[in-house]
Amino acid sequence: MSQRQLTPPRPEQRRVEGIVIGASAGALEALSILLSKLPRDYPLPIFGVVHLPADGKSVLAECLQTKCVIRVREADDKEPIQSGTVYFAPPDYHLMLDSKQRLSLSSEEPVWYSRPSVDVLFESAAEVYGGSLIGIVLTGASPDGAHGLHAIEQAGGIALVQRPDLSYASTMPQAALDECARATALELTEIADYLLEVVAPK
Repeated sequence: MSQRQLTPPRPEQRRVEGIVIGASAGALEALSILLSKLPRDYPLPIFGVVHLPADGKSVLAECLQTKCVIRVREADDKEPIQSGTVYFAPPDYHLMLDSKQRLSLSSEEPVWYSRPSVDVLFESAAEVYGGSLIGIVLTGASPDGAHGLHAIEQAGGIALVQRPDLSYASTMPQAALDECARATALELTEIADYLLEVVAPK
C-alpha cells in the first residue's frame, strides 16, 4: 500500500475557486470531521458525492448540518451555485456543473455501479474550473473517484486524498493514489487545515 507523504502546493501559490469531494463507506464520519472545521462564511462552493441507495430519501445533508456551521444542502437541478455552501448529490442522480454559476443533475448510466458517481462530478468540475479546483477523495470501498481525480490533476488542479491507512475503507483513496502521481495523502484534519489556508488573506 502506498504511503506517499507529499506536500500539496502552497496555498499562496494557487487561486482556488471550487472544491469537490467524493466518499463512500465511512463517509459520514469523515465528512463530519472535515466539514465541521469550516466556518459559516467559508468563501468557496463545495460539491460532494457520497454513494447512496437509489431508493428513498437521503438524510446525509441534514445529518451533516447538525455537525457543521457551514451551510449543507442537497443539490437541486439547475440550482444557482452560492459560495459558502456544500452541495451533495441526491440519491439516484449524478451531480455535475453546467458552469461556475449553475448545478445540473443527470440520470445517465451509473459509473462503477453508482449513481451518483464521484468520477462524473470530478470530471465535470475539472472542465469548468480547470486549475482552480481542489479534488478530495475520502474513504470508500470502490475505485470510483480515481479517474475523476486524475482529470482534475491533468487540468492543473490540486489532488488530495485521505490517507488509506487512516480510512474506514481504503479502496477508494488507494485507487486515487495509484492513478494520480501528484496526489497528496493527508489526514482529515490536515485536509481541513489546507482548505482553510487556501482562503486565508495573503
